Amino acid sequence: MSNFVRPLIVIPVFNHREELSRVAIEALEHGDVLIVDDGSTDGVSADIASLAVQCIRHSKNRGKGAAILTAAAYAREHGYTHIVTIDADGQHLTADLPKFFVAIEANPDSVAVGVRDFSNAKNRNIPGSATFGRAFSNFWFRVQTGEKGLDTQSGFRAYPVGLLQELSFSESRYSFEIEVLVKAVWAGLSIQWLPIHVHYPEPEKRVSHLHRVKDNILISWLNTRLTMRAVLPIPHRKLVRVEQSVENASEQFYLTRPVDSLRDMVRQGASPEYVGFSAGLGVLLGTWPLFGIHTVATLFAASFLRLSKVISVGTSQFCMPPFVPALCIEVGYFIRNGEWLTDVSWQTLGVEFLDRAWEWILGSLVLAPILAGVTGLVFYLVTRSIYKLRQEI
Repeated sequence: MSNFVRPLIVIPVFNHREELSRVAIEALEHGDVLIVDDGSTDGVSADIASLAVQCIRHSKNRGKGAAILTAAAYAREHGYTHIVTIDADGQHLTADLPKFFVAIEANPDSVAVGVRDFSNAKNRNIPGSATFGRAFSNFWFRVQTGEKGLDTQSGFRAYPVGLLQELSFSESRYSFEIEVLVKAVWAGLSIQWLPIHVHYPEPEKRVSHLHRVKDNILISWLNTRLTMRAVLPIPHRKLVRVEQSVENASEQFYLTRPVDSLRDMVRQGASPEYVGFSAGLGVLLGTWPLFGIHTVATLFAASFLRLSKVISVGTSQFCMPPFVPALCIEVGYFIRNGEWLTDVSWQTLGVEFLDRAWEWILGSLVLAPILAGVTGLVFYLVTRSIYKLRQEI
């Protein structure tokens, strides 16, 4: 371990007396250990007193996130650069701790997260709720950051102390562990996903303090707020200097000056593929009759697919009424009746509105992929031409 990286092993605990001593003793073999007793009432204080570890006690239960922040403050005060959190219930194996030390030494400006081995789940007492919860959380992490998360609910992690001290957090319970990962990515930190072992006892021996209703409501509300923030084209505060790329550069796209806009994006490093797929996505969603949610859906999809929100929203405006919706209705009408709609009157557009709406949907299913493909190809070719011209100059 280099002098530059000095980790502190942190065990947050709330009423997990059964396994705490064993976990702490095993962790001591790998370094300094701090236990944060988050207001336990099961007499665990007596066990902690017999251990050769540092301990901070909350007078009342404040939540796992609050315990982690308390540990970060202690770590900074005592000269530690990172904290490595491990659960007190024995779910994690201390033998995996060296993996985290190696990871943060290789990249101190990163968060290392243990990816729990869920293979052969049925025979290893791994609950289905854990598998589903991980997949669900990973999905929203992808939406909010554009990055693929492998186990965003894992509590076995290594954090730079500076990250926890510099950023602000609204959550103090289990939802904190989602918030901190998303904000770490927004702040420019990379996430290292480390394979780890996991142990789940039999269901009757399992103790969980996750409140199924309260904590799930908090997590859902957090995901709503993070997603809304993610789709806003407002830069996030950076803690780590990152190499300028098209994804973090300030993008601008003007419908009235598309070529100039593309030239600026090429100057910032946007590839023809990136521009083409972004433009195609905007037209694809713009053609569909997503009444009232076009922009939100486009921002959501572009964020999830790590494409340009600016280009996608810009090209979706090509599909504004009346031309593209009218074209969809004509195609839908032809599918239903075998002829084109030529009578434009109150009877066909007003009285028969529901028929036209249905034909709009039908027509959009045919036209959306075609228009998206053509638009994406045009933007791809134009961007590639700009690239070639720049190389020839």
